[in-house]
Amino acid sequence: MAGENRRENIEPEKQSLLNQHKENHFTAGEIVRDIIIGVSDGLTVPFALAAGLSGANATSSIVLTAGIAEVAAGAISMGLGGYLAAKSEADHYARELKREEEEIISVPDTEAAEVAEILAEYGIERHEYMPVVNALTKRPQAWLDFMMKFELGLEKPDPARALQSAFTIAIAYILGGLVPLLPYMFIPKARDAMAASVIITIAALLIFGYAKGYFTGNKPVKSAFQTAFIGAIASAAAFGMAKVIHL
Repeated sequence: MAGENRRENIEPEKQSLLNQHKENHFTAGEIVRDIIIGVSDGLTVPFALAAGLSGANATSSIVLTAGIAEVAAGAISMGLGGYLAAKSEADHYARELKREEEEIISVPDTEAAEVAEILAEYGIERHEYMPVVNALTKRPQAWLDFMMKFELGLEKPDPARALQSAFTIAIAYILGGLVPLLPYMFIPKARDAMAASVIITIAALLIFGYAKGYFTGNKPVKSAFQTAFIGAIASAAAFGMAKVIHL
């Protein structure tokens, strides 16, 4: 909506160019971040738990029961963490918005000077930025939006972001957490199930790491091996500790 309102004030020729030009930017960064957080922990933590219990000679049924309990508790905990983080971000934005609004009313000259300072940092000369400053001071809402974005570096959060983040992280954690537990559902002997779990989970970590690298702009192959390495280290550490304690 804001983009449409801005385009109404653009010259017809420039607006025509904008309508014809389509930019394929990746804009689902927050959702991808939540999925990465959920799947990453979901694959690693239950995997390490299952390996540790297997190292302690637990049966597949015990490993599976403990694993499912951990996945449930982990999903709730991670989802709640995502909700609180997003809610805190929204609350912070609301506080800063109110403070900035009060400053525009109480000290408008100072706020106008801050607009000029921001524009000057981009190398814009005084005779070029003063018309912009004057135009913004006549449009309080645009002025407020400008200060929030360019002075404080804050974007208005989506009102549904907190719940969306909670559900995304929780579901991603569950999906990731079930992967290392699958072999224990079908193989009675924990040692054999663990071997299958290692193969399946390492493969899942490689695929997930590759996808993570692709979507975050990092080297996919490097990201794949890093993710699998971290998961393998965690499970090996848990297995080794369980063996030492069991002795």
